[in-house]
Amino acid sequence: MTLEVEVFWSFRSPYSYLATPRLADMAARYDVELKVRPVYPLAVRVDGFFERQDPRWPMYVVRDAFREAQKLGMPFGPPRPDPIVMNMATREIPKEQPYIRRLTHLGQAAAECGRGVPFICEISRTIWGGDTPGWDQGDHLARAAERAGLDLAELDAAIVTDAERLEAAIQASHTRMEQVGHWGVPTFVFQDEPFFGQDRIETLIWRLRQHGLAER
Repeated sequence: MTLEVEVFWSFRSPYSYLATPRLADMAARYDVELKVRPVYPLAVRVDGFFERQDPRWPMYVVRDAFREAQKLGMPFGPPRPDPIVMNMATREIPKEQPYIRRLTHLGQAAAECGRGVPFICEISRTIWGGDTPGWDQGDHLARAAERAGLDLAELDAAIVTDAERLEAAIQASHTRMEQVGHWGVPTFVFQDEPFFGQDRIETLIWRLRQHGLAER
């Protein structure tokens, strides 16, 4: 029996990126359906989020993410540009967020095409891999989408034509996260039980095995 896992995931989260190789391996190895549900980062979802955080926290996240990437043997570097438009001096987040809105809508459209996992893997590697400055320019995203088995031009057309419905689906994912008792990414949900963090994938697999997880 195929088991379903909801994957709440953000293109701005370095930890979401660090989870992607294991998600791809999980999808290929096990009889499991990974239902990718892209969400906006907390900085966009919650007004004044960064203003309420300890100013030391962002730098720790950067340090920890680099360390985790080294441990996992993954390429890593700060995204250029940042998927969130933010005044780093004041930590103010403008309402207009062209990068993360487009990315999240593209992710939702890709998930609805049944290519959610390969899409988030390829796009996040382009953004967070450290070797693609200007990831939003030229054909970087188009080539990443092609590697995921999708056509970026078609996806971009879809997110314009179907913007309201896609936004509603993303907002529904925010609500679903609240229902299962979490807020952060990446969060994996199996039978309403949340597993938060890229370091909980092994625990998730342990739980799935208790419910008959089979290899393909």
